Amino acid sequence: MSPVPNVLFVSVENALRSQLAEACLRHVSKGRFNAYSCGMPGRLAPTVSPVALEVLHRAGMPIARLSPKSWDLFRVSGPTRMDFVISLDAETASEHPAWASQPELALWSYPPLLWTLTPVTNRERRAEQVLLSLQRRIELLVSLHAKVKHRSELRSDLRDLAYM
Repeated sequence: MSPVPNVLFVSVENALRSQLAEACLRHVSKGRFNAYSCGMPGRLAPTVSPVALEVLHRAGMPIARLSPKSWDLFRVSGPTRMDFVISLDAETASEHPAWASQPELALWSYPPLLWTLTPVTNRERRAEQVLLSLQRRIELLVSLHAKVKHRSELRSDLRDLAYM
């Protein structure tokens, strides 16, 4: 495992869920983890969701380095080797590429937030709920990681966090 573990959060568009997770891990871990996010090539959003940026801003979490990125940047030939890859929807969990360094994989499934059907206040409320759920899981991941010597010791815990 890297001295500072690398965690990649994956969602289809890399606009909201994975961006929330990346910013949350960066905030909660205080440098004990490197956080990244990505999405599926050809399906990426052009920008980070304004709702995600607003929710993160209100939560006091960093938004400066957030941008949609393709998972092609993190594949086997990519420069950054991941220790953990967490898919945030079933589609990316089943279709992702081979990752460099054979990271521990987990699925923390969150349904897509269908913005066209809800008013802005409901969108923000739903995004806040996702962020709070992610934050609980991420806080436990950071705490559990402090107690292990090798990433494989976290394998079942990482997957069990999906059932919170």
